[in-house]
Amino acid sequence: MRAITYDRFGPASEVLTLGEMAPPAPGAGEVMVRLAYSGVNPSDAKARAGARPGVTKPAFPQVVPHSDGAGVIEAVGEGVDAARVSERVWIWNGQWQRAFGTAAEYIALPSEQAVALPDGVSLEAGATLGIPGLTATQVVFGGGDVAGQTLLIAGGAGAVGHNAVQLAKAGGAQVIATCSGTAMDRVREAGADHVFDYADPDLAAQIMGVAPDGVARAVEVEFGANVDLLAEVMAPLGTIAAYGSGKEMAPTLPFGPYLFKALKIDITLIYILPLAQRQAMITRLHEALVSGALCPEIGARFTLEDCAKAHEAVMTPGRAGAVLLEIA
Repeated sequence: MRAITYDRFGPASEVLTLGEMAPPAPGAGEVMVRLAYSGVNPSDAKARAGARPGVTKPAFPQVVPHSDGAGVIEAVGEGVDAARVSERVWIWNGQWQRAFGTAAEYIALPSEQAVALPDGVSLEAGATLGIPGLTATQVVFGGGDVAGQTLLIAGGAGAVGHNAVQLAKAGGAQVIATCSGTAMDRVREAGADHVFDYADPDLAAQIMGVAPDGVARAVEVEFGANVDLLAEVMAPLGTIAAYGSGKEMAPTLPFGPYLFKALKIDITLIYILPLAQRQAMITRLHEALVSGALCPEIGARFTLEDCAKAHEAVMTPGRAGAVLLEIA
């Protein structure tokens, strides 16, 4: 089968290689999926670049990158219902703590990590569900229903944030979102009730102007950069659902304001979400997809041969939607 691999860290154009390797055989409890699309996420690019602190070389001699994908089951291992053959599925954790991910024509992995796609949901959309889809669902609904609450979604134009805006609005929340000035129309179209430029020096006042009692739940992509803003705009007993802090990985927390509002910090790493919680979020995610409340945005498509360009695109500020590799 054709596959993209790397065996050392470095720039995408230097270390990603297209080649041939033997297709995997499904072991006990596993399925083999012929992939149609591979989802490319910033975490994939960072892993390939060696950007994780303290990690000096890949965990395996050869790595096929990417955790997300979608395709059709072609074979099953012992203990898996043969009726799953020909099932359309999407993949989660394809390359999490495993050597071989979805940037290839085939993947074999545990059966529960290949989720049946609902009728009417495209394979393209399916390839965005593992990280952007599930992260958005967890940070919005991880504390329960949000009907009647005010949610603040930072980075509403990003792949996770754009999904989160749609999910929160469909869940009955008042949605305040921040983004760059050039993306405000897109975020409004996704369903946000109020959209503000994250760089505006009066951002806190603008948020409080439409949410005078404060924000019940914040979905935060840049926790460190916004730690002081959140202290101002959160409602007492509010929750900050943080899934990123790339600009400031060692923030100084203004503990006093957080203490006297009894704020909760709920950090999400979707890779290690317990299975029962993951299945609950999958149910919510599928319901939103089937009802049309969620339409994952695809920003760019690349061929397998252009995987390096896809890695560069996913790390480019201002991209509009998910980045996919077309495997076929």
